[in-house]
Amino acid sequence: MTITSPHNEQLKEVRKLAGRKWRDKLRLFVAEGEDLIEAAARAGWAPEALYAADGSGLEGVPVAPHVLATVSQLGSGTRALGVYGQRWAEAPTGPVCLALWGVNDPGNVGTALRSALAFGAGSVALGPGSADPYGPKAVRASMGALFEVPVARVRTVAELPGRKIALAAHRGSDLAIQQTGNRNAGMQDLTPVTVVVGAEREGLPEAVVAACDDVAHIPIRSESLNAGMAATVALYELDRRIRGHA
Repeated sequence: MTITSPHNEQLKEVRKLAGRKWRDKLRLFVAEGEDLIEAAARAGWAPEALYAADGSGLEGVPVAPHVLATVSQLGSGTRALGVYGQRWAEAPTGPVCLALWGVNDPGNVGTALRSALAFGAGSVALGPGSADPYGPKAVRASMGALFEVPVARVRTVAELPGRKIALAAHRGSDLAIQQTGNRNAGMQDLTPVTVVVGAEREGLPEAVVAACDDVAHIPIRSESLNAGMAATVALYELDRRIRGHA
């Protein structure tokens, strides 16, 4: 039976998941669009509930298109959305881990997850002050990577695996030439390693930088990169070095 009222109780529950408080309480989140739902299915995530625009031919509880649009967090609406249970890893793992510290922009968190998948990171660790990876904008920006990359929450640098490299603008050595071992090291000497990225404007807190083993920067011709871009470049460089030593 098609849902035709925006006041439907099921849809009210879905709308509440736009807020972090409700997501945290129920440990649920929403993924919108066929691409994300397909990505979840490929990764083995079964939805708690699935809704689809009536007449779309998609699987799920049929909802009148104009009613489904009132639930969507996307500006252009959606043809399908799924409700999923959150999954948090007990601890971050390597061989390469990306740690985000105070990265409160959900788009940057989602982009970082996407890059972590692209460059083979074993996990993404979220430190204090980082945006919820299960928020609508982060889920969308991850383009399905959230369903494949383990995500863990940490409170201290000590919880991160391997050698910790603090990424700080215009400080430390050039990440492209910095060595975590000697120049003839094999892959086992380069990993495990964690690269720690802070917010674009504030960067990493000094206490976090001091707790890391090394400090490095990405040489650029401007003042800074946003956190998502910095994470992408750093993961690419680490992946390139590991592949070169494999």
